[in-house]
Amino acid sequence: MMIVDAHLDLAYNALRGRDFLRPAADAPSDDQGAAAVSLPDLRAGGVALACGTIYCQPDHQGIGQGYRTADEAAAAGRAQLAWYHQHCHDGHLRLVLCAADLPQGDGASPRQPSPPAPLPIIILMEGADPICDPAEAQWWFDAGVRIVGMAWRATRYAGGTGQAGPLTPQGVQLVAAMDRLGIIHDVSHLAEQSFWQLLEQSVGPVMASHSNCRAIIPTDRHLSDEMIRALAARGGVIGVNLFDKFLLPPEQHGSRRATLDDVVRHIEHLASVMGHTRQIGLGSDMDGGFGREHLPRELTTAADLPRLFEHLSARGFGREQVEGMAAGNWLEFFARHLPAPAPRRPTP
Repeated sequence: MMIVDAHLDLAYNALRGRDFLRPAADAPSDDQGAAAVSLPDLRAGGVALACGTIYCQPDHQGIGQGYRTADEAAAAGRAQLAWYHQHCHDGHLRLVLCAADLPQGDGASPRQPSPPAPLPIIILMEGADPICDPAEAQWWFDAGVRIVGMAWRATRYAGGTGQAGPLTPQGVQLVAAMDRLGIIHDVSHLAEQSFWQLLEQSVGPVMASHSNCRAIIPTDRHLSDEMIRALAARGGVIGVNLFDKFLLPPEQHGSRRATLDDVVRHIEHLASVMGHTRQIGLGSDMDGGFGREHLPRELTTAADLPRLFEHLSARGFGREQVEGMAAGNWLEFFARHLPAPAPRRPTP
């Protein structure tokens, strides 16, 4: 089965020391726990496309860890961008810049030649502070960025998780610049006021790369039923997050391991609100600042991702629904919203 994962922090983790080319099970644990993602694991799990993030952590606690200025954010973001380009040059990854670059498949696991083909990657910026000015959106687009989420916590552009607020004046300008370029908006992490303002002002495509259901996890990190319906009406796809804190109700988190049944609960709720499964996908975030012990207990590394879709089949979802949630829904979304003509490949 072909799988698309719409949210992985590949460059961020590599630049803080994780070996992307080494099976995760062989890698030592670090300050964020035991690794769950590597190129061998993604290949073993049938991942045919991933959204690799540019994620730059802000110094939100004032302790000197993370960026404090736009220039520091830009430097960190450009270092991660260079990592993606280097791994494309080395043959491990392949940038997806337009619809024609998307992998093709019929739902079967992609055949891996020897040596294995590069993993297709769409670059997604999580938190827009590396874009020092809205006018610089063009540079990032030319360098390969195709999706931008304006917030993680609050940024110069928008309110974010735990820090409520609207789009700033610069945020309004960035929305317009992204629409002109055809950059996809990622609403995961946007504060609710910014979310609704974005939907009102933007004419471009929207998605939620890695968000779950607020009806189950009642915090501003997740999507309310009203937000889910609004995204569905705009044609957006929602990627389900596999972090146990985002799967378990607060009263259960820490008292038991999450399971694939907890993932299914969020998927069933999304399907109930939308009325279908055609706009549900995977945005695992399974390397997002935590170790594999915070994944559902049936999953150890990305190589185990097929178990989720086998479980959905066992829970009564039909083959077409399961293949759509595994890959087809994201592939259809990106085929509609990535640039149609193949631009000249960048060499920043």
